[in-house]
Amino acid sequence: MFNLASILVGIISLVIVIPATIPLLGWANWIALPLIAVGVVLGQLTSSGRGGRNFCLIVGLIAVVRLSLGGGIL
Repeated sequence: MFNLASILVGIISLVIVIPATIPLLGWANWIALPLIAVGVVLGQLTSSGRGGRNFCLIVGLIAVVRLSLGGGIL
């Protein structure tokens, strides 16, 4: 159950992160990062499936790389 919730949170975060790759929209990654953290925690609570956690970690990596390229602001 938590794995499914983690995947849903990851999809919502991905919908925020994809447009944030456009210049001057990098601030949206700051909104997505707390959602990604919640998704990782929910994915970690499952005992068998790790797909939701891994998906959220990949989305988080994309957001962090984008923020580092923009200097954390843009």
